Amino acid sequence: MAVLEKIRVKFGILISVVIALALLSFIIDPNTISQVASSMSSKYRVGKIDGNSVSYQDFDNELNYQNRIFEYMYRRNANTDQEMEYVRNMAWKTFVDRYMFLYNAKKAGIQVGEAELVDLTSGDMVSPMISQIFVDETGAFSKDMLSNYLQSMQYDQTGQARMFWDYLQNTVTTDQYYVKYNSLFNAGNFINPLMMTDEIADNNNSVGVEFVMVPYGYQRDTTIEVTDAEIRNYYKEHKKLYRQTASRDIEYVVFEVKPSQTDIADANDKVVKAYDEFSTTDNVKNFLMKNSDTPYSDEWYKKGELRTVSADVENFVFDSKTRTGDVSQVLAKDNTFYVARVMDSAMVPDSVFVKGILLQGVQTDLADSLLNVLKTGKDNFENVAAQYSAMGASQTGEPGDYGWMTKNTMFPGIESVFTARLNNLYVVETQYGKHILKVTDRSEPLQKKKVAIFEKEALPSGNTINEYYVQANALATKADGKYENLKKVVDEEGLALLTRNNLREGDENVGSVNDRTKEISKWAFETKREGKISNVLNINNDYYVVAALKKIHKEGYAPVADVASSISSIIYNQKLGEKKAAETAGKIAGLGSMEAIAEALGTTVSTREGISFSSYMNQGLDPKFIGAVTAAEEGVISQPLAGNIGVYVYKVISHDEGSSFTEEDVKNRAAQMSYYASQSLLPVMMQDADVEDNRARFF
Repeated sequence: MAVLEKIRVKFGILISVVIALALLSFIIDPNTISQVASSMSSKYRVGKIDGNSVSYQDFDNELNYQNRIFEYMYRRNANTDQEMEYVRNMAWKTFVDRYMFLYNAKKAGIQVGEAELVDLTSGDMVSPMISQIFVDETGAFSKDMLSNYLQSMQYDQTGQARMFWDYLQNTVTTDQYYVKYNSLFNAGNFINPLMMTDEIADNNNSVGVEFVMVPYGYQRDTTIEVTDAEIRNYYKEHKKLYRQTASRDIEYVVFEVKPSQTDIADANDKVVKAYDEFSTTDNVKNFLMKNSDTPYSDEWYKKGELRTVSADVENFVFDSKTRTGDVSQVLAKDNTFYVARVMDSAMVPDSVFVKGILLQGVQTDLADSLLNVLKTGKDNFENVAAQYSAMGASQTGEPGDYGWMTKNTMFPGIESVFTARLNNLYVVETQYGKHILKVTDRSEPLQKKKVAIFEKEALPSGNTINEYYVQANALATKADGKYENLKKVVDEEGLALLTRNNLREGDENVGSVNDRTKEISKWAFETKREGKISNVLNINNDYYVVAALKKIHKEGYAPVADVASSISSIIYNQKLGEKKAAETAGKIAGLGSMEAIAEALGTTVSTREGISFSSYMNQGLDPKFIGAVTAAEEGVISQPLAGNIGVYVYKVISHDEGSSFTEEDVKNRAAQMSYYASQSLLPVMMQDADVEDNRARFF
């Protein structure tokens, strides 16, 4: 009984908690508990902003929303690395604005009212974001186009038009908060008449000076000692200068996977064997889809544009003797082989002005009837397009107007506009729907050609890739997780041990390995012990890397030991300057002329005119020297001045009140200061809000 009583006393609370959790599990769905635990765990936290956590789920939801906005704006998904990075940045900015910037702006008393938002989106002071989207053929803002868009939203059953308009309203509102907040700083950075007069006078005050300079030299003065106490004191006084972001120092060996001579010969053989079929086939598009690294492109090339593919391809296609149907020999560039076949030749413009209507979904059956109405000539293109827009026909651009198009700015699938007859109406079907098109103007036609290019790059075979992996794995095995072993093997085998300092989480460029190298930074940040060696890191099958973690730099202030060397150099230079200045003062004591001083110091007198404190002049002079002479009294020999590179003794011989620095220069400098203030606004806020950005761990 005594034992039971002790258990009740010592473990009663614990048992109660266990029982409570067991009962809770019957009431609450275990999945819900798991989701809550996940959201609370920093492991699943994409970021933290002013104490507000951004969970992976929250960020993923916002990312999906931003992807839908991108797709609606550009009629395609974000596919490239740059586009996906842009979308992720926009999603992250949403949380930064929500949890930090908008809070600070409203705390400062800034508001954006409903009436103001109406003016910004559809009134008399339309935001640039709105005015740059809804434009006419001249590129000017069109209220009619905006009005048509707003009216047609009710017919959009997909809800995408409403989604995009809500996005624009939210973005315009946030942008207005930024405008107002920045104006607080700009308004405070004013120049009154007295300040302007003083700044003009200061910057127009130039001097002529005689001086001698005794350089410090490069040999270290062994009599100057920098103590640990001095380093620590300097660190305490300047600690804010040594704040750092988390980073890692690594050393690594790279095995770049390249095709072997056998791989190159195999690629050449494939091209040679398929040469006759490519030269004679009636279905070039299908042939290239099956055999070439790049598909057929139905575009017109003018002279010079194929040089980005290959100079030999360019020279063959635009040789004066080459005709439609001609086929080149097998051409080689690096490890890639090409065969070019000229498909067509014509006079084609670079740009065309297109009028059109895009009909999607249930509206596609309107194409024929609309075309017939237009062909009768009883109504003009714009009016008919506007009528069908009001009926809910989804369109892109001003009703009836696609504007000037080049091959880089057109809808995919309507390339025929470049060879269409002027003012001829016709229908083209693309992935977006049916287009009623009419070309009304074009630039001067040029000689262009359509070219089918059979391309085959020699890629490393499985055997080749495996050989490189074996080499990398052998190195990792011999290193056995120890830096000393890695260094020994590298030296013995003559391998290159490369260094990357201050590698940050998510960095995608590590020396020559500059493609999707997050695998390296991910390993470096997951590794907790300095000196550890990685297993083989596979970078997209293009590189194999074996890395060593040399140094861990944690977020916050750099330890004194890490910056002691640089601080020691600063203190040493200060002491050296003081010592040299004192020695110089002793050598020139009692001397009354610059010539005598120069002789005593074993140097000569130099003269410099027009020295000014203006930031636009006097580049290349010691800043300490410039500051001293522009404030010195004329005709007085100075005491020795310890500069950055030597000791100076000088005498101002003239003052010149010029006029080169004007009011415009003062205003330009003030504008620069305002720009720097606006650029530093968010970084300062983010530092104060202790923003934690962990996106690199997930994306």
